[in-house]
Amino acid sequence: MEILLCTIGFAGKTAEEFFALLQRAAVERVIDTRQNRGGQLSGYAKHPDLAFFLEKVAGIGYSHEPLLAPAPELLKLYRDNKDWPAYEASFLALMRQRGIPQSLDISSWPLKVALLCSEPGPEKCHRRLVADLLSTYWRAQGQSVEIRHLIAARAKSSRPRRGKPHAEP
Repeated sequence: MEILLCTIGFAGKTAEEFFALLQRAAVERVIDTRQNRGGQLSGYAKHPDLAFFLEKVAGIGYSHEPLLAPAPELLKLYRDNKDWPAYEASFLALMRQRGIPQSLDISSWPLKVALLCSEPGPEKCHRRLVADLLSTYWRAQGQSVEIRHLIAARAKSSRPRRGKPHAEP
């Protein structure tokens, strides 16, 4: 049996893009890995609205897993210094301290889930780190795991360029 472990962020995506990405991947449940789910800037991804939209509009389940969220002081430190390697090391140490993934109850998770956070892409987001931890754990147990980062495709701008004309190759 193959596990599909997606990651998705809501920032930089319209609701239409967000829900379409989840539906195209056939995600069965979104696992919210945010510490603060009710922030003003969350828009359509604000709790409890997101759970409602996922269930009623997209037919996708929702659960919150605060053990997978970074500690508030860790986020604050990263926002202040923008030192990703230090953040990554601290976050992974926090996951070890919490016993993740071994202590995480994933028995109720379906085979196609998406880890949710706010960052538009996975490059500098804890959800990518969590996906790597979970996939390593599952693979060590003999499971087949595909990690898929759900990112909105950005169309090329149709506006004319300003300044010097640009010759296409």
